[in-house]
Amino acid sequence: MALKLSRVDRGPHLPTLVASSITREIAQGRLKPGDQLPTEQALAETFGVSRNVVREAIARLRFEGRVWSRQGRGAFVSSTTQTNLLKIEHDDAQPRDVFAALFQFRGILEVQGAALAAQLRTKADLEQIRNAVDAMAAAPYGSINWLNGDLAFHQAIAAATRNTYFVQVLAFVAEQVRESILAAGGQSHSDDMAQATEREHRAILAAIEAQDQSAAQKAMADHLAGAAIRVGPALGKAETATDLKALSEKPGRKAKSRNGARLLARKT
Repeated sequence: MALKLSRVDRGPHLPTLVASSITREIAQGRLKPGDQLPTEQALAETFGVSRNVVREAIARLRFEGRVWSRQGRGAFVSSTTQTNLLKIEHDDAQPRDVFAALFQFRGILEVQGAALAAQLRTKADLEQIRNAVDAMAAAPYGSINWLNGDLAFHQAIAAATRNTYFVQVLAFVAEQVRESILAAGGQSHSDDMAQATEREHRAILAAIEAQDQSAAQKAMADHLAGAAIRVGPALGKAETATDLKALSEKPGRKAKSRNGARLLARKT
């Protein structure tokens, strides 16, 4: 059955429009379970958008359970589609603030998550976190491999919280941040930035390994504030770095005791 795909209207949220068009093809049966989606290049040409837009749309569909990807082969329609999905809608009235809002939301999650990870982590968790840091250190700063290692680092910390909501929500938000960085042309590259980023990641790892919840929160907040500065123009709002920095002070009291961390776990 021929697909009914066409160019999308220009707008601030092209990935949403592309994802919606593909979702419609699945819902109407023109794309069936097991079918392979057209290539990124073909979809980009059909919709009249960049390949980065297509990648973000596919990432969204993958999170929603509508498609799955196999490295080197492309994306395929899932055999089953989840019905209870988390969706994060963009504010069309404030398109320039979307990335900043995502970054702030991620900061709120991860600063608290770092405390839970410090309390609950296992040796296996530490190994996953450490492997991700080492992978980042071995890759050129700002490269795709580096970004993938960064994503794996934060996902490993989320997994150490033993809270599936942290894992699922953070995976989605972190993927959106990653795709937005790529779409904006990545981060500025310098040896100083690479060294600063590695120091920040290893400080988080050290705090989690020591099971120091307050230190883990502060290290995560410091890292996210630094990352906000390094991302630069793509962030959209300079004050986001200051907001993230403040998180290292405000929530610290909540995680000084193991009882506080347990309460946070129950609330989430």
